[in-house]
Amino acid sequence: MTNDKTGTVPEPELVDLAGIGVGPFNLALAALAEPVSGLRAAFLDDKTEFSWHPGMMVEGATLQVPFLADLVSLVDPTSRHSYLAWLRDTGRLFGFYFSEQWHVPRREYEAYCRSVAVSLPSCRFASRVTAVHPVRLPDARDGFAVSSLNPGSHTPTRTLLTPNLVLAIGTEPFIPCPLANLGAIHSAHYLDRLEYIRSADDVTVLGSGQSGAEVVLDLLRSWHRPGRRLRWITRSAAFEPMEYSKLGLEHFTPDYTDHFHRLAEPARDDLVAAQSRLYKAVSAETLAEIRAELDTRAFPDGITSTGVTLMPGAEAVTGHRTADSLTLTFQHRHTAERFTVHTERLILATGYAPRRPDFLAALDPLAKHDAAGRWVVDRDHRVRLNGTRARLFVQNAELHTHGVGVPDLGLGAYRAATILRAVIGRSVYPLPSRTAHTAFAPAVAAAADPGIALTTEEFGHDIRQHGHLGGPRPAPDYADTDADPDALCRAAPGRAH
Repeated sequence: MTNDKTGTVPEPELVDLAGIGVGPFNLALAALAEPVSGLRAAFLDDKTEFSWHPGMMVEGATLQVPFLADLVSLVDPTSRHSYLAWLRDTGRLFGFYFSEQWHVPRREYEAYCRSVAVSLPSCRFASRVTAVHPVRLPDARDGFAVSSLNPGSHTPTRTLLTPNLVLAIGTEPFIPCPLANLGAIHSAHYLDRLEYIRSADDVTVLGSGQSGAEVVLDLLRSWHRPGRRLRWITRSAAFEPMEYSKLGLEHFTPDYTDHFHRLAEPARDDLVAAQSRLYKAVSAETLAEIRAELDTRAFPDGITSTGVTLMPGAEAVTGHRTADSLTLTFQHRHTAERFTVHTERLILATGYAPRRPDFLAALDPLAKHDAAGRWVVDRDHRVRLNGTRARLFVQNAELHTHGVGVPDLGLGAYRAATILRAVIGRSVYPLPSRTAHTAFAPAVAAAADPGIALTTEEFGHDIRQHGHLGGPRPAPDYADTDADPDALCRAAPGRAH
């Protein structure tokens, strides 16, 4: 055992299931694993307590998914870790009932998750992972050794041994390379830098996803006034609303994930590039609130008097900073015109990139990679490995294999239950066999509709090989970012989410 005074290295701890990262997805897995008798689990995170996008907890922001997309309810609504159970425990269930609130405040969701994390002994905070290595376990199985330490103390490194490792390390802010080293503020750190932002009279926001829209709305309500200038510029063709129709939402079902995973890699890449409105656009409510703010400012002197500029279709080309301002050069994607923008503060709502921390270096050679160099991930979210029977799973790192539902909270409980079933070899929670009215593939439709039959007749190119019918593959449209993701730089150091 550990002796903190002498610095004795503790004995390695053997667990059945280990996780790195305690965000909503691994927290869901920890909550669902808790009732499983005899299952030893541990989930490590370097933060001192649960937090979720703290830099974007702007006033009035809500989840974009219903409250049932909590940690457990769509798999086990009777769990003590459900959102409704938390409301009951905090004496607020009747208030929630009368409010008829479908989308809960983001701050409240974070408080709920923090409460669940505190209640689970398997969640170990202040545990910074320093290394992960494939090893042979004491019982001769293949597994992993996970080394961690407490960054705030002088205690020695601890080691977890496990045959099953789940990575849910999230993403990190990125910025376009042309705008690197300008002192720009990523939206992930918006609230952290709010005083500095509000000290200016001219602010420019780049990026037209939900984060960019929420920053613009917050600035309109709390900072903008006559004499101040606010700009919202995006590379996307429009400030588009999120697809939120009842049938469109079926892309966030296990049925669609099944369909997407069966597709050829080129077809999957084409689909993701074309589906930005499903998961990267702005809620219609937020756009309506922005429009209302603009309309208020347009009276009585007209639109040109608002002090606000909105421009889609403009791509940042370069930029440079002086002592007290920035000059940005843009090119319009449709007119090819070039123009400059002079501003005092630049906020980049340009999204996030997958994290690949240094401690995973020993695992990358084991993983099978696709043509684009990404890990190959099986339907049960297991990374395909070579040379070991240990099992490595990922959460929110498999968009390229599982589709647009990967970052969605609504599929978190289902994915966690799927991983848990793979870990222990049996179903702990019953999972539905059909979840969408839409038949995303002919075989699915044919199974239920006697009027549909599959045929082996050749038509055009072989879609199984090329991923699309005839002609060259369409170019991907990275509609929610302001630079080609192949030319993106990581943001300045800051906590990743």
